[in-house]
Amino acid sequence: MKLETTLIHAGSEVDPATGAIAPPIHLSTTFEHGPAGEIPHGFSYIRVNNPTQARLEAALAAVEGGEAALVFASGLAAGAAYLQSLPPDSHVILHKDTYFGFREIASMFFGKWSCEYTIVDMKDPLSVRHALLPNTRVIWMETPSNPLLEVIDIAAMAQIAHNAGAQLIVDGTFATPVLQRPLALGADVVLHAATKYLGGHSDVQMGALVFGKHDKAVQEITHNRTILGAVASPFNSWLVLRGLRTLACRMDRHSANGLAVAQWLARQSQVERVHYPGLAQHPGHEIAQRQMSSFGGMLSFQVKGGQEQAIDVASRVKLFTNATSLGSVESLLELRASSEGPGSAVPDNLLRVSVGLEAIEDLIADLQQALG
Repeated sequence: MKLETTLIHAGSEVDPATGAIAPPIHLSTTFEHGPAGEIPHGFSYIRVNNPTQARLEAALAAVEGGEAALVFASGLAAGAAYLQSLPPDSHVILHKDTYFGFREIASMFFGKWSCEYTIVDMKDPLSVRHALLPNTRVIWMETPSNPLLEVIDIAAMAQIAHNAGAQLIVDGTFATPVLQRPLALGADVVLHAATKYLGGHSDVQMGALVFGKHDKAVQEITHNRTILGAVASPFNSWLVLRGLRTLACRMDRHSANGLAVAQWLARQSQVERVHYPGLAQHPGHEIAQRQMSSFGGMLSFQVKGGQEQAIDVASRVKLFTNATSLGSVESLLELRASSEGPGSAVPDNLLRVSVGLEAIEDLIADLQQALG
């Protein structure tokens, strides 16, 4: 079955009780069980599981081509749950442009968890090999990366990880399963901030892990979620399930608009550099062509003149909204270093852009007047 069909039908079976086409939302926090604790209906308590969440997890596993999926209250919660499942004294390798929230988890909590980490440039596989230790358990990568849109070879990282007895986890938030298939390229786990493209409408917060194999790690992370409580709400599960139905067609438009904006920005004299893997001059373009079906709606660009000039551009936009987050129908723009805070390594003149679904002529006209 083609992915576009799977996105529409996975987790959307007709409700047997009513015949409803749209999946129902089960908001109950508790479910009837037997006098000795029997669970005749398959559900007991909302923090353990619930019917709407189960539908979404089945859909995500089908969409990514995995054997299991778990959803969480946020993308950070999903990633944290995975990291908390690692045994003490584990070593994790991270890419230097990994989402700053996960780098913060590593710097703030790994010591408390008796774990260690190394940050490398994963665009160079040799640097990853040199960083391997006997206790390396995970290679953690994100491609395209946030916010520099760097591209990392998933298949190459999977081979390095597996040769070392480690797992590869890929943050696929920017690309979504529509544009990139990490499990098919050898990854063990895919992470999504479902708040972004999977939800697609700036109205839901959720994270997800999709596993290539339904192994012991899935059981352990499920138990961690139950005990630590980073569960997703039924309503949010329903919103993401709804978002999946239109994901393929939205990503087509996001990708077309993203490429058009990137190509236009690359021709502007006021722009120092454009970061977008769909451009032929992007350093990772060749790898992106191999492992992505299209290049998405995320890009960033650096404005000539430094931070002050970048802020001036951000202050002039009218159609783009200055806001954090990404992946929704409306176009967003932000001075990325300001969002990451004092420790950010992002260039201070870099504007991260989430290109939405508006008419491309209107988006370019807005950027044109903002650049002056």
